[in-house]
Amino acid sequence: MDKMTRFKINIKELEKLFSHFQDDGYTIVGPMIKDQAIVYDELNSINDLPIGWTDEQGPGIYRLKKREDKALFGYNVGPHSWKKYLFPSRRKLWEAKRNEEGITFKTESTEAKKLVFLGIRSCEIEAIFIQDKVFLEGQFVDPYYKNQRDNTLMITVNCTQAGPTCFCQSMNTGPETKRGFDLSLTEIINEKEHYFVVEVGSEKGQAYLNNIETTPCETAEMNAAREGINNAREQMKQGLGIDTTDINKMLYRNMESPQWDKVADRCLSCANCTLVCPTCFCSDTEDITDLTGDHTERWKSWDSCFNQDHSHVHGGAVRDSTKSRYRQWMTHKLGSWIDQFGSSGCVGCGRCVTWCPVGIDIREEVAALRLKDESEEDK
Repeated sequence: MDKMTRFKINIKELEKLFSHFQDDGYTIVGPMIKDQAIVYDELNSINDLPIGWTDEQGPGIYRLKKREDKALFGYNVGPHSWKKYLFPSRRKLWEAKRNEEGITFKTESTEAKKLVFLGIRSCEIEAIFIQDKVFLEGQFVDPYYKNQRDNTLMITVNCTQAGPTCFCQSMNTGPETKRGFDLSLTEIINEKEHYFVVEVGSEKGQAYLNNIETTPCETAEMNAAREGINNAREQMKQGLGIDTTDINKMLYRNMESPQWDKVADRCLSCANCTLVCPTCFCSDTEDITDLTGDHTERWKSWDSCFNQDHSHVHGGAVRDSTKSRYRQWMTHKLGSWIDQFGSSGCVGCGRCVTWCPVGIDIREEVAALRLKDESEEDK
C-alpha cells in the first residue's frame, strides 16, 4: 500500500453504499452462500453476504466452515467467476421466423444491466483484464461484453488470507488489487473494531464515497491493512507456486514428456477446470430449429478444449486423446497465451485445483515438467 489518501468506513456506511447503488438503478452482485458454496449472485442487502463463514480448500476439496468472527469477506474464491456476467455461459444471438411475408430475422439486444461487482479479488480483476484482450481488443469487439463491461462498477476486496490452492503471488496478480477498480476495500477486524480501509480508483468511486461518512485513515489503520495483505503473501509463500521463468519455452521443449501420460491417466476430461477458470473464453454456436421448420435460433455457449468436438475439423478431431487435450489446455494457458496476448492465461486463483474431482494440481504438473527439463539440460 502506498502513501496516497485512504479512508475508513464502518459496516453501517458500507450498508449505505448498497442503498445508493440501488437508488441509481444498479443490481449488486456479490458473494453469498448457496448450494453449500460461496457463489456470486444478486444481493439485496449486506445481510446476504457470507457473514462469519470461510472456505476450506485443497486439491479436489471444498467445504464451508464457520469463522470465529463476523467477517463479510473472510473466504477465498468459490466455483463462480465474474465472467458469467460479462461472458454468459449461454446467450441467444438471433432468431429467424418464416411467415406468409417471408423470413424475418431478429438480433438479440446487446443492452447491458447496470451492475455492481462487489468483492472482486485481485486475481479476479486481473482475469477480467485478460478477457478484455480477447473481447475488446483487435479487429473484432464483442458488443455484449463491451456494453456490460462499461456498465459495471468494480468494488474489489484485498485478500488478508490465502488458501492452500491460492498462488496469485507467483503469477504477480495479487493479493492486493492495483488497478481497474472504482473502490477497493480491505477488511480489518480486531478486538475493538470492525471496519474497512477504502482506496478510491475512479471518479465514480469517489462520487459514491462522498455520499457516506468517511474519515481519513491514520497510520495505525494503514498498517493494519498492510499487515493483513502481507499475511496473505506469507501464507502463499508457505504453499506451492509456479516458477514462471521462461515457462512458455520450457513447455514447448517438453511437448513429448512422459509427464503428459501420467496426468492423462488421472484426468477425466470433465472440463471442470475450464468451467471454473476466470480467463477461459472458448465458445461454440448451436442452431436450434423447431419441428415446423418455421422458426430457428442461434445460441452461443461456453465450450472447453477438453471436449473432443472442440478440435473437430473435417475428418475428425485433431486432439482425440485426454493426453493431447490436457497438454493443449496447460500449454496454451501458461505458454502460448504469452505469445498470443502478451501475458499468462493463469492468474493463480487455484479454482482448477480445488474443483478438479481427482485433485490434479497444475502447480505440481509444472514443477514435474521443469524438474525433468532441468535434468535433461544437465546431461
